[in-house]
Amino acid sequence: MNELIILITGIVGATLTFYVSEQLKQGPVRSSALLSLIIGLFFYFFPELFNDYLTKNIPLVFIGASFIGMVSAKVKINYLSLAIAGCLFSIIYLNKSDFFDGYGGALGAMAFIALLTIMVIVKMFYRKKQKNSTHK
Repeated sequence: MNELIILITGIVGATLTFYVSEQLKQGPVRSSALLSLIIGLFFYFFPELFNDYLTKNIPLVFIGASFIGMVSAKVKINYLSLAIAGCLFSIIYLNKSDFFDGYGGALGAMAFIALLTIMVIVKMFYRKKQKNSTHK
């Protein structure tokens, strides 16, 4: 159950940050910071609502996934791709090695890997679809 909540957190973090950035015109940095602050403060003031694992990890996953939502709309990314990238980020987070504990930038690096992976897959799928439609 904890893993499912972490996956949902990743999806919500990425898509909500992008929504606030683009639709509410707050910009990527302000959106990520504001939403992360809200989540962080919520779990700071109400740590007993969830178990210790979720209280510790939900804010971290949300912050990392919000980095995905900071992507520029000029990249032509959609909400489904962002949700999948947020889910992939959560999977990477759940399976990360303890080797990198204490090193800075781990959340950003995982967010970058998740977003880049999804963008490449979408681009490859789009090109294959385009190629197939021109051969008909």
